[in-house]
Amino acid sequence: MRQYVVDELRPKEVEKIKDYLDSYCELSDIKGLYWIRLPDDMLSPIQCEHKDCQPHCAAIELGDKWVKFEMLIRSRKKIRCKCVGFATHQQRDFILSFIDTLLDKTGVKA
Repeated sequence: MRQYVVDELRPKEVEKIKDYLDSYCELSDIKGLYWIRLPDDMLSPIQCEHKDCQPHCAAIELGDKWVKFEMLIRSRKKIRCKCVGFATHQQRDFILSFIDTLLDKTGVKA
């Protein structure tokens, strides 16, 4: 899996990250799993065509000492489809920018 991991976090840093994710992401039914929705103007052509698969999101998983950001863009409605795939350069830049903002706003020095 292609992912970006921030690890060796202290409990207070994990709590700050959790608060941020609670505010800016969609919470999954699975504890510690969040979804960051991609803006419509960043969807690939096939993702735009697949209206019944939208929204398209990237998963964020928060553990007790780490946070992982997946670079796989998923459909929230279907597990397997041609529109599910690794992030484009623009989508990856969006996720990385989100990470930079999260770390800056929470004061986590990674």
